[in-house]
This record gives sequence, C-alpha cells and structure tokens, in this order.
Amino acid sequence: MNAPIDPKHLSTQDIQALDSAHFIHPFTDHGDLATRGARVITHADNIYVWDSEGNKIMDAMSGLWCVNVGYGQKALADAAHQQMMTLPFYNSFFQTTNVPAVQLAAKLASLAPTIGGRSFEHVFYSSSGSESNDSNVRMVRRYWDLLGQPQRKVIIGRLNAYHGSTMAGASLGGMSGMHAQGDLPIPNITHIGQPYFFENALPGESKDAFGLRAAGWLEEKILELGADKVAAFIAEPVQGAGGVIIPPDTYWPEIQRIVDKYGILLISDEVICAFGRLGHWFAYEKFGYRPDLITFAKAVTSGYIPLGGVMVGDRVAKVLIEQGGEFNHGYTYSGHPVACAVALANIELMERENLPGRVKDDIGPYLAQRFAELNEHPLVGVAETCGFVAGLVLVKDKATGASFDPDLGVGMMCRAHCFRNGLIMRAVGDRMIISPPLVMTRVQIDEMMALIHTCLDATLAQLRAAGQHA
Repeated sequence: MNAPIDPKHLSTQDIQALDSAHFIHPFTDHGDLATRGARVITHADNIYVWDSEGNKIMDAMSGLWCVNVGYGQKALADAAHQQMMTLPFYNSFFQTTNVPAVQLAAKLASLAPTIGGRSFEHVFYSSSGSESNDSNVRMVRRYWDLLGQPQRKVIIGRLNAYHGSTMAGASLGGMSGMHAQGDLPIPNITHIGQPYFFENALPGESKDAFGLRAAGWLEEKILELGADKVAAFIAEPVQGAGGVIIPPDTYWPEIQRIVDKYGILLISDEVICAFGRLGHWFAYEKFGYRPDLITFAKAVTSGYIPLGGVMVGDRVAKVLIEQGGEFNHGYTYSGHPVACAVALANIELMERENLPGRVKDDIGPYLAQRFAELNEHPLVGVAETCGFVAGLVLVKDKATGASFDPDLGVGMMCRAHCFRNGLIMRAVGDRMIISPPLVMTRVQIDEMMALIHTCLDATLAQLRAAGQHA
C-alpha cells in the first residue's frame, strides 16, 4: 500500500504527474491534459480561487454554475459538521426517513410558487442534475403507464441543450458531441431546434416573431410523431452549457399553449437557473410558464456538497402516489442527511441576504447595464444578460455578423487570455459566457468588466496579428 500523500510537500508538477497518472477527468482530452498539465486549484474565498502557483483568479462561473453564495461560507461547513456528528448517513428506502430531508422537502415546496393552479408539494431526491433527469424519464413514463397510455413514451428535447451526461441525461440533451459517444440518444427521445435568435433568425425577422416560430417547432414535432405518442417536453428556461441562449419573450408562452393543447408534460430543467440565478427561487416564475416537473441541483447547496432532485407537480405526484404502488426507482444517497442539512443552511443564508432579490433589483440590472457596453467592442457581435448569467458572441465581421472558422478556436483563445489575466470565463464555441456568484458586489462587477475588456483586447490583438480580423 502506498504511503499517504502530504499535499503540503508536493509541488505543482508533483500533483500534475499524479493527476495524469490516476485521475480521469470529465469532458477532458487526456492526451492534451498530459501535455499541458492540469491547473491545480488549492483554495478559495468569496468570488476568487487561487491556484498552486499563487495566482488569484476571479471565478465568474461560480465553479460550474453552482457556488451562488460564494466560497468560504462557514455556516454551510458548520451545518455539514453538525449533521455528520449527529447522523452522517442513513438511507430513505424501506419506509425510512430523516429530519433534514423532510425539512428541506417542506422548504422547497414553500419556495416553489403556484402558477395557474399548478403547485409543487413533493420532492424526489438524487445527487445530481443528471440523476434527476434520469428520474424524470422514469416518472414521466410511469405516469402515462398508470393512466393507461403506455404508448406515450417519446420525450422531446432541444438541440444544443444540456441535461446531464448519464445515458438518459445525455440523450435528453441535444449535444452532437455527446451523442457521438455511446450510441445516443436512447430510443424514444428526439429533438427540435433551439431558440437562438442570433444564429437561427431569418433576415429581417423580429425577436418576437422568431420566438413564436421557434416554439412552433415543438408543435411540428408533436404532429410529426403523433400526439398520442408524446409524453413530455424538456427544456432549460435559459440554456446554460449551450452558451447562455436566452429565448425571446414570446417563446415560453407559446410553448405553454402547445403543451396544454396536446396534454403533454412539461419538464423545466432548472439545474442552473433555480435558486436566485435569474432573480427568482425558480426560473419558471420569471417566464410565467407552468411546468409539471422541475429538475434542480447545483445551487441548492451552492455546490458545497452534491445534491439534486425533482420538484414533482401535483398533477404527476397524485397519480404516482395514489395509483402507482411501489415506485421501483431510487438512489443510495436519495435524501442524504448531510447534503440536505447543507441545503437548508444555504437557503437560509440566501434568504437572509435576499440574494434572489439582489439579482432581480440590484446586481442583475447593473450587470445588464455594464455588460451591454461590450456591444461596442470590435470583436463582439452581441452581448446579452438574463438575471445573473451573460453571454457574448465573438465575430469576425461586426457589420455582417460573420463567424470565425471554427478550426481557429477563437473562443478557447479568448478563454486562455482570461486565465492569464485572472478571470474564469467559459468558452462555448465562439460564445463567451459568465455566471458569477450572487454575492458579487457592484465594485466586483466593475472589476470583472475591466478584466473582460482586457481579455477581449488581447484576443483581438492576437487575431489581427494573425491576419484573422480587420
């Protein structure tokens, strides 16, 4: 057996060598990683992280869309410690429960608003968004079976959407790179186009007209498949990993009309958008639609410990509970007491600091004001925000909106300049996106915007030197 590793006496190179030898990372080219070496993050505080070389980096992505309350919140660590010393684990199988899981379920039910008579009084727990969306598939198909319509199996998602990386989650999502590995999607899952105005609008088409047309793709798909075959439509309120794709205002009302017309279930995947990210506890409230199931994870604990789940609307819960008998589905860690205790502490902190309200009324509008200034940059085709997410498109020709050759990897070029200048900003193709912690101040927004300008200028200079931009 190898001796324990003392991290205090390891160099960056030592850690990188061990990493390359033993750690298979998610969404990583390991040949490239072995050449470059992993960036080693050692500690964090507020909205900043530090690497093993002592570099301070502003984390404008909240870890992976999740650290909404920022780093170093002692109340969350204390909640975990206290629960670990009381009941570190017990399962929720076999007619057994635990206090934090029950308290959290009740709290989540109280935070989810009733719209159009649809309420959420029940929660099914998992440990991630991917698991939660697998659970959605199971619940949706069980629901229709119990109603005597077992032929309703097809779930419609959107191209370029992200719903996780398990077999079902990756299938529900519409990312071609994921479908190319693992013989995906699994049967009875199909996709329609995404409501991305910048890329998919017709010449001269207004945003409102495009929103209606994009929503209409759902009705076209339902009619193509046969309404009696379609079980549900799943979508993110704002597409996150797809590049912060913000739908036009007309999109969601028309989607609601269509699902109501054909009686299909609506799944709102809010793994990114819930818990204050768009200025509300749940994002469906912002857009005014009425989902039947809500996927959550990430910011429910601000990423301090894994937890996910599904808010199960009364329409579905009533059938599953009253007609379903035993639901043969679940996870070892469903309702994990430590994770639920941390979530309760996280929500209490967010309520105390009124973080959703700050996003809606203060820092969200201020970010929108400052981020809009990037529309003047020679490299930016469009810059837009929604709540506390934002994205911009890097273009070769600002006048025409012409894109760069994808082989140039301009987004990754910009991302490299960001890291070199102390900023974490994510690249999705040639879209640069941010999702900062909700505790960010106006002063820190100004600091971030100065860094973004610096990184865009450096990217533009590199492109001009290579003859790739005017």
